[in-house]
Amino acid sequence: MNKPNKENSMSYITESLSQEETIHKIFENHGVVKILVFLNFLLAVLTLGLWLIPAIIFWLKWRNTENGVTNKRVIHKEGVISRKTDEMRLKSIEAIYIQQGVIGRIFGFGSVIIKGRGQGDVILNWIKNPLEAKIEIENAETKSI
Repeated sequence: MNKPNKENSMSYITESLSQEETIHKIFENHGVVKILVFLNFLLAVLTLGLWLIPAIIFWLKWRNTENGVTNKRVIHKEGVISRKTDEMRLKSIEAIYIQQGVIGRIFGFGSVIIKGRGQGDVILNWIKNPLEAKIEIENAETKSI
């Protein structure tokens, strides 16, 4: 079980915990996202600042995205000024899929797609080791029953 630390103690996931709800796992984005952030800022330099706004937006989106699973739900949150969350109760999960392209398989990143009863999917993108994330969600689901 992941305990909130200094970095995620003020996170949406930590702040939104209900009574007797604990964080099971916070999922990290893969390091390839840092490379994409760097490439965006490099492109901003090469275009003499024309790409600076999209680079900043990409960086802010990456810095303000959270993915995790508690003993009650799976959570995806994104947003800087406004906030968008996708959450699904563990009891509502019907299937968990992994989506990885060739590059994702080689470097160990991908998306985890959680499908549930009567609601939209929760999609966790750019996840480091998506198979491990899938197993963690399944383990949290088993423990909550």
